[in-house]
Amino acid sequence: MRILTLDAALARCGAAVVDERGVLAERFRDAPRGAAAGLAALAGAALEAAGGTIDLVAVTVGPGSFTGLRAALALAHGYAAAAPCPLVAVSVGEALRAALPDDPSRAVWVAIDSRRGTVFLDRDGDIASFALEALPASAGPLAIAGDAAIAVAARLAARGTNTLLTDARLPAPAAIAAAARQRIAGALPPLAPQPLYIDPPQTHAPASAPRPPP
Repeated sequence: MRILTLDAALARCGAAVVDERGVLAERFRDAPRGAAAGLAALAGAALEAAGGTIDLVAVTVGPGSFTGLRAALALAHGYAAAAPCPLVAVSVGEALRAALPDDPSRAVWVAIDSRRGTVFLDRDGDIASFALEALPASAGPLAIAGDAAIAVAARLAARGTNTLLTDARLPAPAAIAAAARQRIAGALPPLAPQPLYIDPPQTHAPASAPRPPP
């Protein structure tokens, strides 16, 4: 199965074509969150380099950048409709867990910087926002992944939690594809291909009524 992976959730924007042998072609660039304007070009270059057709599109749906998630999803829906082929959503936490070796002795917590002074903490699919000084307690040893892993692991270790800091920081194409295969096989619960937002958007109604048109 040839899978087109698309990701613009965090600080890297990228696309790749992956099959059972591994990554056939990958194009990415590091960029501030939300800088997903070049994702279509990256996807086109990866598809051209890999050649052939695709059987599935897998896209990260969050938590992450408001703009990045929406841009990646719009592109994913377009490619899936054009192929045509199925579209599978993958959370950032699922992709990062898929990149780690299986260790039943440790629970994996994925910590994502919300850019609002808090972190999104994904505890096996239970995702919530926490301040660093108010992180929940763990009943056992932990492995920490995500772009906020260093800060979270340091806080938990200071409280005496048995904490392992992993090197999984950003979703990788092979891991996104692996999580998509797990979802298709039923090993992961259904997830809609739409943005996975945890906090409400930072938008406000105007203080006064809009001016009438001229």
